[in-house]
Amino acid sequence: MLDIKFIREHSDAVRAGVESKGEDPGKVGDALRLDESRRQLLQKTEGLKSRRNTVSNDVAKIKSAGGDASALITEMRAVADEIKAIDARLAETEESLRAVLLAIPNIPHATVPPGKTPVENQVVATWGDEPAIDFTPKPHWELMEKLNMIDFARGTKITGAGFPVYVGKGARLERALINFFLDEAGKRGYTELFPPLMVNAASVTGTGQLPDKEDQMYVVTRDEFYLVPTAEVPVTNFLRDEILQEKQLPVKFCAFTPCFRREAGSYGKEVRGLNRVHQFNKVELVSLVHPGKSYDGLEEMRSDAESLLRKLGLRYHVLLMCAGDLGFTQAKKYDLEVWSAGQQRWLEVSSISNFEAYQARRLNIRYRPDAGGGKPDIVHTLNGSALALPRVMAALVEQYQTPEGKVVVPAQLHAYTGFEIIG
Repeated sequence: MLDIKFIREHSDAVRAGVESKGEDPGKVGDALRLDESRRQLLQKTEGLKSRRNTVSNDVAKIKSAGGDASALITEMRAVADEIKAIDARLAETEESLRAVLLAIPNIPHATVPPGKTPVENQVVATWGDEPAIDFTPKPHWELMEKLNMIDFARGTKITGAGFPVYVGKGARLERALINFFLDEAGKRGYTELFPPLMVNAASVTGTGQLPDKEDQMYVVTRDEFYLVPTAEVPVTNFLRDEILQEKQLPVKFCAFTPCFRREAGSYGKEVRGLNRVHQFNKVELVSLVHPGKSYDGLEEMRSDAESLLRKLGLRYHVLLMCAGDLGFTQAKKYDLEVWSAGQQRWLEVSSISNFEAYQARRLNIRYRPDAGGGKPDIVHTLNGSALALPRVMAALVEQYQTPEGKVVVPAQLHAYTGFEIIG
């Protein structure tokens, strides 16, 4: 969440930033009013506590001198009652203020382009040429079912639509991609975690899924757990409420998890096959960095994700997202999209985001400066998909298909799959 002091000192800029994301700027005024009430109550209770201490000392002096302190004792009791009442109001006000702050989104970085819709996102880089396919390429769902790599119908029978079952070489290729992505992350300095697949409300509040994305998550209602929508949640929470030393930064983690998303309202040809599913595999990168270096870290993480697509030989481009297409918690975001030869369109396979201090302030993750004895400060958090598997699989199968309906496996994966062709 945003720092209330920052909101107080830059209220117009915060309102403009909130509005640029299509959110209600009125919550900024609510936060400022609650903050003013909080500060007034705090000032009043501190004054009363000072008065109580003075009276207490006076009572002790009078009693030691053998005098009558009953009037002061009566006053001290009245002051104590008033302090108790104000402290209760203060606690309620602080709780209300926190609730409002949680409902105010992060504001876009100055380098984020204005815009309200995805068409206003900017293509900032492109790699690779359109695959030279001299026949009509098939979409991945047709190819993969024909090659017995995946079974959509039985997945629907087992669970429901959007829960495919990978079969045979399809399952092995999926596993190969996961291991390849993890190994590449390890080479780039990320420490691997294997986190829980369920998290509590504090965790999803800390990373910003609550109170923004309640409808997108699966909930284990009996135990009040959430199935992870992304490894970002458990991995970023790994160091919640901890203080790091500045020399430890950046802290870089990677993790593979299945991800679970309800994707309510998704339908039509845009979500056919692996384009949008409710359970999917993903390798996530998370970095905790010094505030002065987070935008360098964002570019580095983007490079880490791009390198995977290059090694797989998949054509892609990079989008810089406009303000209106940023998520609730993001200050700046890039999307990587691969070219789908069978569908003749771009498919998103990664988002790389800088949250600045927004998540870490909720999570209370701080660092202590190495020099000067300064008090702990909030770290910045970054995360990015490297990569999300379903659309990578879709693009790979479509790009590397042969006229005979087989699929050639990219050379980078041969050691992982144990085979070079499917079909």
